[in-house]
Amino acid sequence: MEQIKTDLLILGAGSGGLSVAAGAVQMGADVVLLEGHEMGGDCLNYGCVPSKALIASGKTAYMMAQAAPFGITPVAPQVDYAAAKGHVREVIDTIAPVDSQERFEGLGVRVIREYGRFVSDTQVEAGPYRITARRIVIATGSSPMVPPIPGLSDVPYLTNETLWELTERPSHLLIIGGGPIGMEMAQAHRRLGSEVTVIEGARALGKDDPEMAAVVLDALRAEGVTIAEGALVQEVRGTAGAIEVHAKDGRVFNGSHLLVAAGRSANIGKLNLEAAGIETTKTGVKVDAALKTTNRRVYAIGDVAGGLQFTHVAGYHAGIVIRSALFGLPAKAKTDHIPWATYTQPELAQVGLTETQAREKYGDALEIARFHYAHNDRAIAERKTPGLIKAMVHKGKPVGVSIAGHQAGELINLWSMVIANGLKMSAVSNMVSPYPTVGEVNKRLAGAYFTPKLFENETVKTVVRLVQRWLP
Repeated sequence: MEQIKTDLLILGAGSGGLSVAAGAVQMGADVVLLEGHEMGGDCLNYGCVPSKALIASGKTAYMMAQAAPFGITPVAPQVDYAAAKGHVREVIDTIAPVDSQERFEGLGVRVIREYGRFVSDTQVEAGPYRITARRIVIATGSSPMVPPIPGLSDVPYLTNETLWELTERPSHLLIIGGGPIGMEMAQAHRRLGSEVTVIEGARALGKDDPEMAAVVLDALRAEGVTIAEGALVQEVRGTAGAIEVHAKDGRVFNGSHLLVAAGRSANIGKLNLEAAGIETTKTGVKVDAALKTTNRRVYAIGDVAGGLQFTHVAGYHAGIVIRSALFGLPAKAKTDHIPWATYTQPELAQVGLTETQAREKYGDALEIARFHYAHNDRAIAERKTPGLIKAMVHKGKPVGVSIAGHQAGELINLWSMVIANGLKMSAVSNMVSPYPTVGEVNKRLAGAYFTPKLFENETVKTVVRLVQRWLP
């Protein structure tokens, strides 16, 4: 067995692992990167990238049929589902070189295409190699969670990993799970011509603000997506092309294909964490605020750390680890400025606390500001008026912002910066937006916050009247 010694060993070449590897090697560290599956991880190959590409195909088809309000004769799109999947493949192939083994070897990283398993607190075995490292980063990500539903193992089903192999359009797609993945794929497939039924045991988009989620769910239902909430799955039956999903309340859902989108589980099974003294939780590897595990030489980042499961979180975690592992500087991960978005149409985005969370924390000291897209001129021009932006404000500072509407995922960027830097609502109010842009809703939200303080305040009116009397 070949012995390797290195400064930094990274397990997993997904978003977080690649970010750590690129940063560390370019700063002079000796870096070894292990990946037993696909370079780029879930995001590039099965998650963010392919899903957004398929969403783009669905959006194009939908606009062809919805052109009449713009003075364009609508046409029924002729959807080639296999070609749409070809578009997905082309997008992946275009981005893949950035995450490739060749690129990272060119940077100076030693890339070993094997899975790693701990054999001691400082050593990992990977195929014919035993690697001793000063610091180790676990960045193995997560995989689709398949719940133990009776009958599911006897029925052909898809996950977000296997969906991309399907080249024949489902006539009726059943989706177990009404979270972001389930709802994004529901709308995309409906727009590409499939009948779609989403089966959710609780509330669809249940982690988001209910007021905001309703905007999105109403839009999807209007497009013909059936969303069954409170439908706990009891059993799955059938064969390829004829699948039945039975809910505990007696409802039965019939379809041709089944997609299981019921959440994700951390990839820790192959790691032999006990050998390194690394503890786990129900959601992944146990870490502290500095992302260190119970083995102080080992970090865990991204999905495997059991927190927010987003690609950009893994990238953020990478920066924390680089600061700590390379420079020995104190660094702690925070979550209050981490945004997330669901890329349905309209989009759904959140940063910081939801209204419910903010009311629980701040009580009567909380202020709420709202602004509707219907008052944004660009949204009116593009017929994208369904939507709402809402800010939760404490002592003049936003502690959370929720957006449901056109370009919500773009608009939330500003609020992440505001919260990350502890800025007040006045900072956004002082901003000047070009007219007409959808981005004006951010400034108008700040205006909605200050309006009652300025225009409904008798003290302000009294001061103005007095000043006017004395002005020459």
